[in-house]
Amino acid sequence: MPPATFRLFSSATILALALVACSQQNNADQATPPSLKAAVGDRFTIGAAASAPQIATPDSQAVRILTTHFNSIVAENCMKCEVIHPHPDTYDFAGADSIVAFAQENDMELIGHCLLWHSQMAPWFCVDSLGGNVSPEVLRQRIRDHIYTIVGRYKGKVRGWDVCNEVIVEDGSYRQSPLYQILGSEFIFDALRFANEADPDAELYLNDYGMTAPGRRDAYLALIDSIKARGLRIDAIGMQGHMGIDYPTVDEFEQSMLAFAGKQVGVMVTEWDMSILPTVSTSANISDVAQARKEYDPYWPNAVPDSMAETWNNRMASFWNLFLKHSDILRRVTAWGVTDASSWKNDFPVPGRHDEPLLFDRQGQPKPFIKEFINKECNK
Repeated sequence: MPPATFRLFSSATILALALVACSQQNNADQATPPSLKAAVGDRFTIGAAASAPQIATPDSQAVRILTTHFNSIVAENCMKCEVIHPHPDTYDFAGADSIVAFAQENDMELIGHCLLWHSQMAPWFCVDSLGGNVSPEVLRQRIRDHIYTIVGRYKGKVRGWDVCNEVIVEDGSYRQSPLYQILGSEFIFDALRFANEADPDAELYLNDYGMTAPGRRDAYLALIDSIKARGLRIDAIGMQGHMGIDYPTVDEFEQSMLAFAGKQVGVMVTEWDMSILPTVSTSANISDVAQARKEYDPYWPNAVPDSMAETWNNRMASFWNLFLKHSDILRRVTAWGVTDASSWKNDFPVPGRHDEPLLFDRQGQPKPFIKEFINKECNK
């Protein structure tokens, strides 16, 4: 049987009132479902990551949730280098084009993700014909061509780009990716420059996870200074919100939000999800998949205990309240997926793992803290 969904605590009476309060969107005489984006209002944009297959069916659950509740969208994978630029002279724009068209048809802000990222870089990008690293000159030209082609194709259609993704590690040093090994930190400055040249009106972002780690946070603060000192533009920092049931603390996240805002750049919560399952160490031995699944997916195939569902909901609500508190510095909050059923966490780090990390459950219903927020705002 599937994992238990979260209970909906609102009564029929409250829901009816919410329907009336939030229904005046296209037709004053026809009530529409209460929506998260209407409840958030102009505090910040509220987004979700989606895949091209998810939006291919107009009446699918994912499309209904996206168009009802979100006013921002980001492509989960189809704009990443290995997908959109798989070979030196080959671009595959099919998936990205469909996401762009969907955003335009539904009046949604579109975020481009991402131009440079070591983890899903096309295998050819940094190597020569013999498999060794290319020269700095060759790599710089490849970066320029890649960014000019993609950003140029979607000029005027993308609100902002995650130009570089995950370039600094927890201790504050630069990630030793092929990009860094060949060009040093210059690849970051080059990428920002090229993206700005390709579309001067698009916002430019740097995006990373674990931004509560002092070393990583402080390194990004210094990087922002270096970018500005060179006369380059950085519009916002994306603080990835991949959270665990036991990390980070709300205070830690708030401190980093305020630190970045102090640099006069926008702050965005990106890739937000929170695992309801035990935290898995990156050094864990998961060669025995059956044992690992038993240890790290303890509730399947039974229901998640009510006590754990409540703990998860309360913790997510605490972060949501933090985002609302700092809506003056927060540009956007983006969930990394539409529903629990489509979350990448279902298969990480153990194949077949079943998680419930997102704002909407497997049946497409909002989790309690979101339901309560919508009802509260729509009943004002």
